[in-house]
Amino acid sequence: MRFLTYFILCALSLVMISCKVSYGFTGASIPAGTQTFQVNYFQNNAALVEPGLDRDFTLALQDLILNQTSLDLVNSGGDLVYEGEITEYRISPTTATAENKAAQNRLTIGVNVRFYDRNNPEGDLEQRFSFFYDYPATAQLIGGTRDTAFAEIFERLTQDIFNATLAKW
Repeated sequence: MRFLTYFILCALSLVMISCKVSYGFTGASIPAGTQTFQVNYFQNNAALVEPGLDRDFTLALQDLILNQTSLDLVNSGGDLVYEGEITEYRISPTTATAENKAAQNRLTIGVNVRFYDRNNPEGDLEQRFSFFYDYPATAQLIGGTRDTAFAEIFERLTQDIFNATLAKW
């Protein structure tokens, strides 16, 4: 019985060591040899420009990857490279009252992302991601409403980008 236990432990160890792809609890499959990533500045090219949106989004994407992987953030020469631009920042009414007034508004933010894997060019990707936040028409998109909207939209956008590039979902 003791021999069988040692045999199983050794076999599992060999399997774990020989795997070419490492897996984490986040669902990310990071190829062996990949140690660094870089997130280039996401320029705001939307028709309606919100000051600081580009910086905040870039930092949110960096933070998510840092928190969900063991990769190191570098300014240049990363094994994985994220770049792109903010292509949409739009506020539009979504529902109306009986008096034909907006009852709810929707903030939509869209980004175009280019992802390059220097160790595996077949994993390169260019894709558009978009998400929205609905808020009452009586509220203005400033202060806490704005912060909540950005936090919710960034959380969804960055997670979608992570899933498409590293989790392959």
